[in-house]
Amino acid sequence: MTQASDQILDRLMALHPKVIDLSLDRMERLLAALGHPERSLPPVIHIAGTNGKGSTQAMIRAGLEAAGKRVHAYTSPHLARFHERIRLAGELISEPGLATLLDEVEAANGAEPITFFEVTTAAALLAFARTPADFTLLEVGLGGRLDATNVIEAPALTIITPVSIDHQQYLGDTLPEIAGEKAGILKRGIPCVVGPQQEAALEVIEARAERLGAPLLVHGQHWQVWEERGRLVFQDETGLLDLPLPNLPGPHQIENAGAALAALRHLGFDEAACEAAVTKAVWPARMQRLFHGPLVEEAPEAELWLDGGHNPAAGAMIAATLDRLPKRPTHLICGMLNTKDVAGYLRPLAPHAKQLHAVSIPGEANTLSAEETAAAALDLGMKARASASVGTAIAAIVAQDPHARILICGSLYLAGRVLRENG
Repeated sequence: MTQASDQILDRLMALHPKVIDLSLDRMERLLAALGHPERSLPPVIHIAGTNGKGSTQAMIRAGLEAAGKRVHAYTSPHLARFHERIRLAGELISEPGLATLLDEVEAANGAEPITFFEVTTAAALLAFARTPADFTLLEVGLGGRLDATNVIEAPALTIITPVSIDHQQYLGDTLPEIAGEKAGILKRGIPCVVGPQQEAALEVIEARAERLGAPLLVHGQHWQVWEERGRLVFQDETGLLDLPLPNLPGPHQIENAGAALAALRHLGFDEAACEAAVTKAVWPARMQRLFHGPLVEEAPEAELWLDGGHNPAAGAMIAATLDRLPKRPTHLICGMLNTKDVAGYLRPLAPHAKQLHAVSIPGEANTLSAEETAAAALDLGMKARASASVGTAIAAIVAQDPHARILICGSLYLAGRVLRENG
């Protein structure tokens, strides 16, 4: 059923021909017409990075909420419903609330060019300014310097999670160029937590921080995090924390937890909040095990997993996670966008996969065809075939390997469709 918010978003999408057009000019014009809601937000924690932004935000939110704080959160893209992007004081925004905000944004914008992300970011900022809360968590959509979220003049804290190569058509072809875009969220005198970085990225971040007088809390310098005897150990200048491992699976979540813990400690939160951050975070489609729904019923003896990672760094993280799971024949069902480095993503996964079943992503104009994804996998020496759909692929896998581990992967858009269809 089409909702009022969907109809308004469809109308607004017609105002600007490009899906992505990085600039702050349109955003600043629209926010001025709305009375500058970005100047009336609860303290903002602004998060950029290539991988781990969403997981880090989810952990910080879990920690803050466990400490009794009301938290706004803005994230993208959504998986099953648009409303997932805007969380008001802990609750997903309601359909009537969202439709009213979008009406207001549309009226303020008039017929001026505007992108989908700018409209929705303006609506989120308007909602956050009008709803009492203790903190606002803002996840960058793309890049940082020219991202629509980068209109906050004085956040309480910024965070840069690991930077790697992705979205080259918008952010540049080299790691230093991309790091420069991410470092664009740094603000004069505002502290920034920096997750693990390659040296070329860290040099760029440190140089910009020095120019702005922005104090850095850098992984490996000001804080450390590691796994020891099945526990997570975090150390900073305040002391040592000995905590359970993150409930979000995968060794990369240790590093994401480290950035979240560094942020919470900097903000003065105690060990109980830090423990909640690593044990209570919820973040779908990041090595998420599916236990219920029609797809699971089609493969009752198999393990079904879902992940939306889509760049080479994400492929390496998933491979490291698979390394730690009990041995089991692993089949990939993979669908990707044609803007992604398919070979770079699949290369680390190749040794773990018995076979890859390639699918196209229904309803996505920029999907790679199943045949193209299968060809990329074959070029890497993987056993691969094209499938008509995720359901068809699952049926083929369980006919061959009823006890298989099945990982649906390659795109957040594919993951979102799976979550919608699987209920």
